[in-house]
Amino acid sequence: MSEYRFWQLLIVVWLVLAAVTFVSLFLVAAPYGRHSRRGWGAMISSRWGWMLMETPAALVILICFVVGEHNDTITAWVFLVLWEIHYLYRVFIYPFTLRDTGKGMSLTVVAMAIVFNIGNGYINGRYLFTFSGGYANSWLLQTQFLIGLGIFIAGLVLNRRSDAILNRLRNSQESGYKIPRAGFFKWVSCPNYLGECIEWVGWAVLTWSIAGLTFAIWTAANLVPRARSNHRWYKASFPDYPPERKALIPFIW
Repeated sequence: MSEYRFWQLLIVVWLVLAAVTFVSLFLVAAPYGRHSRRGWGAMISSRWGWMLMETPAALVILICFVVGEHNDTITAWVFLVLWEIHYLYRVFIYPFTLRDTGKGMSLTVVAMAIVFNIGNGYINGRYLFTFSGGYANSWLLQTQFLIGLGIFIAGLVLNRRSDAILNRLRNSQESGYKIPRAGFFKWVSCPNYLGECIEWVGWAVLTWSIAGLTFAIWTAANLVPRARSNHRWYKASFPDYPPERKALIPFIW
C-alpha cells in the first residue's frame, strides 16, 4: 500500500471516529476541566497534561514540513506559521494561565489527545507539504485563502480573548468557578469553543482541502458536545445564571 493510499484510508477512519466521538461526548462528558473526575486512570497536573498532549501537534506538522516535497514556497511557510501560532500558544502559554484547582487531568485523556494530535498533524501536514502537489505563492491572493484567513483570525481572536476573560475571573489564591460576563460570554457559555470552531473552519477554507475540512469536523465533534456539557453545568451550579445565554451559538443554541 502506498503512503498516499494509507493517507486516504486514514481520512475515512478519522471521519468515522469523529462521528463516534460526537455521539459519545453527548452521553459522557470528557473528564477534564470542570468535569474532571476519578476513574479514568492516573492523574497529572492540568498544566503538564496540556503541554504533553498539545506538543505532538506542533512537532508533527513541523516534521511534515521539513521532509515534505513542497516546502519551498511562501505559502507553505504561511501555512506552517498559522498552525504553529495556535499550537505553540497551547503548549507554551495557555498551560501557564491555568489555575491549580487540584483536580488534575487523567492520563487517559492525555493519551487520547496525543493520538489525535499525531494523526491530525500527519493528515494535514502530509497533504499540505507533499500530497497536495504544492501551493503556489499566488494562492495567497486567491479568494479562498483571503476569506479563510479572515475567518481563521476572527476565530483565533475570539478564542484568545475568551480564554483571557476566564483567566481574569479568579485571582491567584482562588480555585472555584465564577460566572463569566464579559465579551462574547454575554451571549454564549463557551465562546472560547466557538472561537476554536471558527478558527479551524477558516483553516479548511484557506487551505481548501479535505485535510482541513476533516480537522474542522473533528473540532466541532469534540467541542459542540463539550459546550453543551459546560452550559448545563453552569445552569446547575449557579441559580442566577443568565437564562437567555445559549451554549455555543448566539440566540440559537
